[in-house]
Amino acid sequence: MHQERTYRARSVASDLVRFEVGIQETDLLIFAERDLKAEATAAVLKYRNQIEDYIIQDPEFQTILVPYPVSELAPQIVKQMAAAANQANVGPMAAIAGAIADFVALDLADNTRDLIIENGGDIYIRTQKPRRILIYAGNSPYSEKVGIEIRPEQTPCGVCTSSGTVGHSLSFGKADAVTIVAKTATLADAVATAVGNIIKEPTDINAGIAFARNIQGITGVVIIIKDKLGVWGDIQLWK
Repeated sequence: MHQERTYRARSVASDLVRFEVGIQETDLLIFAERDLKAEATAAVLKYRNQIEDYIIQDPEFQTILVPYPVSELAPQIVKQMAAAANQANVGPMAAIAGAIADFVALDLADNTRDLIIENGGDIYIRTQKPRRILIYAGNSPYSEKVGIEIRPEQTPCGVCTSSGTVGHSLSFGKADAVTIVAKTATLADAVATAVGNIIKEPTDINAGIAFARNIQGITGVVIIIKDKLGVWGDIQLWK
């Protein structure tokens, strides 16, 4: 299902070259020091094919909503998705957007020092200067009014957002936005889904933070639901 990325009109990194790569459900916005669209396209095709080929062999990998063991012969991207899902107690496909961002970044890493890959609200970032990420939170009064600043020493890292009120991604919660900062985008993606499932009322914010902070590799959490906001970790908010 294609979803219009209207927020991308406001995505700017004036010191970097901007380009997009779209292949089936994968829709990347990338900022790098030079145009790497050809290399990024090849990487997306490679990793999508690896995941799709694995699903042919093991169809349950695509549909299961709980942690799932994968073959020792599975591609590394499949193993990383499964490992992140196990930490977050969700199904491995909850981590696919972050995983694609992480692994495309691996293939581009030698060609650019600064690199930002956004995949439907899930971001891989490696930077030599502070970068600001605005949080879109649907109808919440905090939507596009607050964001987080990512410092160079925090990167490379993943910054992933899940919502129960915005977009088409599966969520069992009602959070307007759950943003997770983690060592990888794969892990941030899986944990954002898990925390999003917890948040059904503003009173659930503390439970969501408690869940995330106990997962190794998570460095920060922002939860927005209605007019309430909760923050934990190495997070520098800006308005």
